[in-house]
Amino acid sequence: MLGFLTARQAGLDDPLRLRRAESTRRVLSLKLNPDRDVDRIHGNGINTIDIEAIEGRYMLSGGADGVIVVYDLENYSGKLQYTCKAVCTVGRSSKYVHKFSVETVQWYPYDTGMFVSSSFDKTMKVWDTETLKPAEVFQFEGNVYSHHLSPIARKHSLIAVGTKEPKIQLCDLKSGSRIHVLQGHRAEVLSVRWSPRYEHILATASADSKVKVWDVRRASGSLFTLDQHNGDKSKASSEAVNTAHDGRVNGLCFTGDGLYLLTTGTDDRMRLWNSATGENTLVNYGKVCNESRKRLQFTVSRGCSPEFVFVPCGSSVAVYGLHTGELVTMLRGHYNNVDCCEFHPDYQELYSGGKDCNILAWVPVIRASDVEEETKSANQAAAAADRSSANSAFQDAWSSDED
Repeated sequence: MLGFLTARQAGLDDPLRLRRAESTRRVLSLKLNPDRDVDRIHGNGINTIDIEAIEGRYMLSGGADGVIVVYDLENYSGKLQYTCKAVCTVGRSSKYVHKFSVETVQWYPYDTGMFVSSSFDKTMKVWDTETLKPAEVFQFEGNVYSHHLSPIARKHSLIAVGTKEPKIQLCDLKSGSRIHVLQGHRAEVLSVRWSPRYEHILATASADSKVKVWDVRRASGSLFTLDQHNGDKSKASSEAVNTAHDGRVNGLCFTGDGLYLLTTGTDDRMRLWNSATGENTLVNYGKVCNESRKRLQFTVSRGCSPEFVFVPCGSSVAVYGLHTGELVTMLRGHYNNVDCCEFHPDYQELYSGGKDCNILAWVPVIRASDVEEETKSANQAAAAADRSSANSAFQDAWSSDED
């Protein structure tokens, strides 16, 4: 990094290249941090976590015990070893607590004063962070598997909700009512995800093996249904036309730029799709173990070159190259199955939660060999900068002599 800084200062290198190179180095050195703990509050497995994008400081978690916890990730002690404290909890003693398992939690994208949770008690609640009381409660006919608010929407305030019913519900935060239903799936909707590129584009995954992409401004149906065979009828059986996977599709994740969509299914496969055309890019990730009957929360890095995918895989988190499909490493530390993971783009850190009731922090490690290499690169860059400066001075002197 020192070499990049010197080259950048001398104008020999692009600042964006420095940022991407350092982000990539940090992701590739992720290790379980023995000096950082996260308060253990949940008495049962952790299904979902979310880090707010405003300050990157607060994290939400929701568990199979119905409990919701807000953590402060900031280190105030100044010491190397510290614990991320739980600042508030919606526990079993609260009259507003979810009666059954919390499946999804998400911060409001523009303000930490509000967050949304959904549960197997057939409700979705919009919470006031200050009072820890629900400002709005939406009731549904079946268990709620997933919900999502658009991270970029300015023209709407819709929450997409996937339930045990095959219909996708669109709930409006402003009016507090369900305003629209998207029909097309034939089984429960396990995961929903808004595009981070276009505010009206929504992807939905179902137990019917299908993934549909919608423009919610259109009432005529989905834009397209993802087909793992890219339209090749010879490879697909008559029953499996336009299926994204050969099993339940329980995971969705857009890349940070919204150009690609990742899906996971119980056929132990992960697929990368062009989100504009719906084309299967045919990247082979090999066997990606997936035994979950519910939504699987996985995540993609941001700011790296190339990007990486973090996927719960048994009691580990598998790290893959996004476009190569290469298994880079396995992050091992949980004692039971991992159900969710979330990437922190500000620090290139990863947080994962599992059935062992633990949230683990995976942080970049700086090795002595890295420091030596960086010092060597810095010296080389400094020498190059000196040569460049000397050449410029020589050319100036030569020009003045000619004059």
